[in-house]
Amino acid sequence: MVSRRVGGAVTRNRARRRLSAAVQRRLALLDPGVDLVLVARRGAAECPFAEVDQDVERLLREAGVLRAAAGAGGEDEV
Repeated sequence: MVSRRVGGAVTRNRARRRLSAAVQRRLALLDPGVDLVLVARRGAAECPFAEVDQDVERLLREAGVLRAAAGAGGEDEV
């Protein structure tokens, strides 16, 4: 969701696209059946995408909806 408080239509759409892209990068890692509601705040459209991307990953991890990536973690593969 992007409120009109974030800015005009162009700014709101930019923020929406950035959030969507950050989530799309992690779709394969999301737990099945998870519904997400992300609310963009002021500045989301102006922040560098890398910062938005990191924030989305942090929030998804804090919410506990990301699975560990295959091969990630401290265990050795056999």
